[in-house]
This record gives sequence, C-alpha cells and structure tokens, in this order.
Amino acid sequence: MRILIVEDDPVLADGLTRSLRQADYAVDYASDGAEADHVLATQAYDLVILDLGLPKIDGFEVLRRVRRRGVKVPVLILTARDALQDRVKGLDLGADDYLSKPFDLPELEARVRALIRRGQAGGSAVLTHGSLSLDTAGRRATLGGEPLDLSAREMGVLEVLMMRTGRVVGKEQLAEQLYGWEEEVGANAIEVYVHRLRKKLEPAGVNIRTVRGLGYLLEKLDG
Repeated sequence: MRILIVEDDPVLADGLTRSLRQADYAVDYASDGAEADHVLATQAYDLVILDLGLPKIDGFEVLRRVRRRGVKVPVLILTARDALQDRVKGLDLGADDYLSKPFDLPELEARVRALIRRGQAGGSAVLTHGSLSLDTAGRRATLGGEPLDLSAREMGVLEVLMMRTGRVVGKEQLAEQLYGWEEEVGANAIEVYVHRLRKKLEPAGVNIRTVRGLGYLLEKLDG
C-alpha cells in the first residue's frame, strides 16, 4: 500500500516515513502544497497524510483540489491546528479523519490501517479467496486455516492482487504499491516475489497467472 506524506517539517516527515516503511508501506513525501497538488494529480495513493500549514498552497486548498478532481483517496489531516472550526472545515472539504499534533505514533498507525482498510476493502480488514485469508490490519495470512509464512514484500504483492481479483495488475503498478520514490527496485524483483508467492499458494489451488506483456492476475475461483 502506498502513502503520501505532505508535511513541511522535515524532522517529523522523516520520522513518519521511517515508521510507516517499517510497517511495510511504500511512502512518498512532499514538503509543500504545490508539490503535493502536482503529485496527487498524476499518481495514485491508498492514503494521504496532510498537514494544513503548508508553504505555497495550504492543506485546505490541496484537499479541495483533490476532491474537485473526483479523487476518493482517504485523507488524514495531521496538524497543530486543533480549533473546532478547522476540524469542521477539513471534514467538510472531504477529509476522512483528523489528528492533532502532538500525537502518539501507535494511534496514527491505527488510524492509517483503518483508513486504508476502509478505502480498499469496503471496511473489512480481512480479504478471502477460497481457503486463502489475509488480515490486512494484522498483516497475517492463512491458507486452509494454517499460518502462511510470507515476507513483507510477498504480503504486499498478495494484498494488491487480492484486492483486484480477476483483474490484471502490471509490474509497474505492483512496484508503485510496494516502493516509495527513493527506494530502488531491482529489474526482476517483482518477478521474484510473485514466483515465491505462487509456489506457496498453488498447492491449495490458488493460481497467480502471468499475462504476457501485461502483468499478473489472481484467477477467480470456479463457482
């Protein structure tokens, strides 16, 4: 899952980026409203963490433009402004949640999980595909009721494919979901993760099919 942090405090932004990457999210960072507006107009994210007091374009205007373009990405406002009118304005403009600074990191991470779950899985934390089950909040997978041993990257690939069952997902799309701007992606990295994942799933009849020239598809189950 891919997150954009929009924050003009480099120390806070760096701390958030490190924490969320340790939680297996791909994280990008924009330091002002103009950069954030450009990025959000050209790239897709699963969540935006948005400060309000930004240089060039403030957070309210960034949010207004996102919603005006019809983008439904979940937005968590993270700001030192805790006045009631600011919270109301942010929510009225289309924010999904509001957290005031200073904050506790575990609470932020819990809100991040909840918003991504709501945006991607219709509010359910658990995705299922036959005997395969993935708890997106707890980051646990089971196959036939038994724990499935997956690396963080394999878990990320599986989550993206399960959310798009029956649809082809390209290598670039998978890479965008798994890596931030500053992270290097090996030429064959996605192929390796899919190959390892396929070997673990195929014995239970869960098939990831390669669509030549296009990407990968988690095949729908009969019936």
